[in-house]
Amino acid sequence: MLVIVVENVPPRLRGRLAVWLIEIRAGVYVGDLSAKVREMIWSQIEDGLEDGNAVMAWSTNTESGFDFMTLGKNRRLPVELDGLKLVSFFPLEDADLSP
Repeated sequence: MLVIVVENVPPRLRGRLAVWLIEIRAGVYVGDLSAKVREMIWSQIEDGLEDGNAVMAWSTNTESGFDFMTLGKNRRLPVELDGLKLVSFFPLEDADLSP
C-alpha cells in the first residue's frame, strides 16, 4: 500500500499523480505499486512540488510496518529514534523552516 498526501502543489503535479494512483480525497492518493514505481513517483513530486509539501507512506518490513518521507515546508520532521521513525514538530514561529 502506498499513500501520498500533497498540499499547495500545482495542478499538473496532481494530474501526474492521478495517472498512477487513485485520488480518494483532495490531495490524497493511494495505490499498490512496486518500489521502483514508488521511487519514480517521488522523483516526479520532487521535480514538480514548487511551494507545496508532500508526504509519502508505504508498507514495508519494519517494526512499525511502514515507512515514510516528507518534502517541502512543513512543521513536521521525520526523526529516527532507536530504529523507529517518529515525527517531530517545529514550533509555530519556526514553521516556515524547511527540513
